[in-house]
This record gives sequence, C-alpha cells and structure tokens, in this order.
Amino acid sequence: MNSQAILISVYTRPVDPDAYPAGLANAVHFAFQRPGEAARPLNRNYGMLFAEGYVSDEDTIVPLGVRKPTLFAMEDGWIGVDGQLVDERGDPAPRPAGDRFLWKTRDLIRFEAVGPVDGTSLARYAPAEALAVPAAVAELAVAYWSPIRSGKVLLPEAVDAERPSDLETVRAEVVYSDGSRALKGVDWDFGAVDFTVPGEYAVRGRVRRQAFPFPLARGYGDPVLFRWEGKWHFLGTNDNLDDIGLYIREADTVQGLFAPDAVEHLILPFDPARGFEQTFWAPEWHIIGGQPYILFAVSGHAWGPQCHLMKLKPGGSVIRAEDWEDPVPVARRDGSPLSTDGITLDMTCIQAQSGAYMVWSYRRHIGTPMDTGSMLYIATVDPASPWRLTSEPVLLTRPLYGWENVAGTINNEGPHALIRDGRVYLAYSGGSANAYTYALGLLTADGRDDLLRPASWDKAIAPALTFYSVPGEYGPGHNSFYQDESGEWMIAYHGETGLREHLRCDGIRRVHFRADGAPYFQMSPEEDLPEAEREVCLRVRVK
Repeated sequence: MNSQAILISVYTRPVDPDAYPAGLANAVHFAFQRPGEAARPLNRNYGMLFAEGYVSDEDTIVPLGVRKPTLFAMEDGWIGVDGQLVDERGDPAPRPAGDRFLWKTRDLIRFEAVGPVDGTSLARYAPAEALAVPAAVAELAVAYWSPIRSGKVLLPEAVDAERPSDLETVRAEVVYSDGSRALKGVDWDFGAVDFTVPGEYAVRGRVRRQAFPFPLARGYGDPVLFRWEGKWHFLGTNDNLDDIGLYIREADTVQGLFAPDAVEHLILPFDPARGFEQTFWAPEWHIIGGQPYILFAVSGHAWGPQCHLMKLKPGGSVIRAEDWEDPVPVARRDGSPLSTDGITLDMTCIQAQSGAYMVWSYRRHIGTPMDTGSMLYIATVDPASPWRLTSEPVLLTRPLYGWENVAGTINNEGPHALIRDGRVYLAYSGGSANAYTYALGLLTADGRDDLLRPASWDKAIAPALTFYSVPGEYGPGHNSFYQDESGEWMIAYHGETGLREHLRCDGIRRVHFRADGAPYFQMSPEEDLPEAEREVCLRVRVK
C-alpha cells in the first residue's frame, strides 16, 4: 500500500442472538487503516450495507443477508462491494439472478445496489477483503462514517458595543470534524465591563449547548413536542396506562414538560360508546390548512387500530377534552375505510412544495405466517379536509433490509418528516418497537417532486440512528421533530435504558446538519461541544 492510499477492508460480524442478531451481523461492515496505524471500524462497527430481502408469492418478507464480503476496483472509477447471499440461518440463499449481492460506489459514502449477480462474473476484478483506496477518496468516507465531533470554536477577535444588548447577536461558530459548522448563542458575563467608560474589556462567556438527560420520562413511547399559544406541549403513547386514553402535558419550557410535578390532561378518554377502547397510539400534532389536528390510531372493543384525526375547536384549549371535536377515521378518496383487511397506524402529514400528503403504516395478518410486515404508504390530501385522501395509497417502503426485519420483527413504521431548504427528510422506524434493535431509517426527496412517485425518494441502506449511536441509549426510534425557541431543530424519540429493558423512555437531542445539508441524529452533547470548550472570551470595545 502506498503512502497516498488508505486500506479499506470489509467483514461481517459473528451472530450474537442476545446483542447483535443475524439481521445486523449478516451485513457488510467496513474498517479503514492508515499507513502505520491499526485498523479501525467505520460507522461505530455497525453494518453499512444490508442486502435487500424479497417479497414472496404470499406477500410476506423473505429476509436475506450477506457473508464473506469482498471489494474491488471496477471500470470508470467505480468500487464494487459484494457478499454471498445467505438466509436468516446464515445458509447460502442464491437468487435466480445469482449467488452474491453487489453494490457499486464511487466515494464509499453513497452506494448503488445492483442486486444479486453471478459470483463468477466478478472473478475478473480479483475481489479481496481489502482494497487500497486513494486517500483523497478514503478520508472523506472516513469523516462521513465516523462520529462527528466539534473541533474548534470561532468568535470575532473583537466587537464594538455600547450596551449589553449589542452582544446578543454575537454567535460562536463551531467547526466539526466533517467540515460542517453550527452557530450557537453565548451567555456573556458583563460583570467586568463598565459600558459608561470607553475602553477595551475582556468579556467571558459560555456557549449554549442543548443537552437533555436520558431518559426524560419513563413509560412513554412515540413522543411529540410542540409549541402552541406560548406554551410547550408533550404528547405520546402512554405505556404506563396500557395505552388507554390520550394525554397531553403543558408547560412554559420543554424541561417543564418532564418535571416530576408535570400534570397530564386527559383529552380523549376510554369511551366504548364512541368506539374508543384501546390502542390509543402515536398521537401527532399538525397544523393542516391552518387548523390544529391530532392524528392517532385507536380501536374499539375488537383489537385493530385504525388511523383517526381530531380537530381543535375554534378558540379551544388543547388541554381540555371538551374543546376537541369528535375523532373521525381517515377514509380513502371514495369514502371507504382506509383498511378493511389490516391495521393502520402512525399517520403523519407532510406539507411540501408539491402538495400535502399523509404517510402511515399498514399491516395485514399480524402475528400469523401470512404477516406482511408493516409497510409505509403515502397519499395526497386536501388540507381543507385532511380526513379524506385525494389519491389512491401508494406503497413507499417495506422492511426488506436486515436491520428492518431483525430477529423476527418486520417493521416500517413511525414516519415523521423534517423539511429544510426544500428537502424532505422522512425518518421512520424498523426493528422491534420496545427493544434494543429499534432504529431509525431515512427517506429523502425533493419537496418540489411528486412524492407519490417512489422514484422521487432515496432510501438509505443503513439506519440513521441505532443502539450503537449514543452510549446508554438502546433502541432509539419512533421520533418526531420540532424547532426550539432559537430555531434549532430537535429530535425527540423513545428508547430503552438497557440491552434487556423493554420500558420505552423518552429522549431529546439536537439535530446536526452535515456539510451537504443532510440531518445527522447521532451527536451526543459531548460530541456537539465538550464542557471544556464552552468557556470563551471576547474583546469588547466600548466607544
């Protein structure tokens, strides 16, 4: 290997049913080795390439994985990565098109799935477990797949000020390991400054950093936070009450929502007369057509959750049950039920440049050999009447990757969108909803495109948030996004406190944005800005 190259190697991990099951282990993992250094894993030693399973003639998911991966240089600057196709037991599972699954990449960041191929057709490339990659390409990939950490804090050398308020707009610019940047407010200590006496003063400050402890609340799944009429509010699935009823919290601050004395207001009670008896699941707050709604799933005496929405009455209070209109089920465009042969849940609304859309999870034959797994569907709506679709539902994604159908779970659920600079980032969840394998996937689209076209979306192969992302947080998933008072995007999610725990708890952290504008959900507060780097000093010239 020459000094201008970095050795990239591929491998799979041993299957550990208790901590890293086959759906995760049977994936392509990557490591890098600079000259004179030991090899180190990328992506925190979590898989980066997962073979796609397929749909059987019975409309069920057949999971696939890979073992014995290799990589090799191809024509026109492409790098090939492949692996032997295996089933959940790790046995060879060739497809009609071939016995190995192939991906192509130019930068080791974005991968194009070619699909099953005949392994003998790759022999001319001399596949191997490692490949020397030019440093200019490899270093960018290492930065992308490594944890992003703050590197330095930049401030102006000096500023002119006549009063303390003149410093309110001064921001610290934090530069991160991948080249991305973020502006942060500073709390300044003006004790050493006399603004009535001209001169130059050294002013100390503390850079603000969003940091919430985990867990914030125990026994709540699917958290949603929003600000309405000057107050913060919290919604979620209440596991502590066996999902009976919809409850909401109200406080002056986000922290106040999770205070020990926080009050829960019942806004939709157990009510057999109206058909609301169980599975009060995943309530979401949305302003649609200028009107406030809560989207959620509920079922009656017979188990079978279906998507509903309820509208806040004009001038009503969100914490008063009587101020909400009766919930109504979401219907297809012809007025028929959204589903008559399965369950529907986790509905969210996307309001993009190209129109308004509903996305939800749909599943048939749950718990039987004919279980389809949960799938995400999308349809358009008229914001003036969002309880009725205006298009036929379109299949958006099924749990074909190993991390989505891991250890017997077959889930695509919990969608929620962040829209920034015209791009739609639709996070969703796969794996087990109350166990450590739960993880966030990401679908991306241009908000100007027709989002009913599956080709408008790019589905990331690897999950965007896992139990490997932040120490002490297991199974992070079913998230929502909100913006705080300063405009920072935040992600709220549920997870568990241990590998063997199954009580869903809530967490919040700042959403970071990579240099290319894509969201990054894995940044812990210490990676965002270590305590030692928060203390700063600025020269202030008083005129």
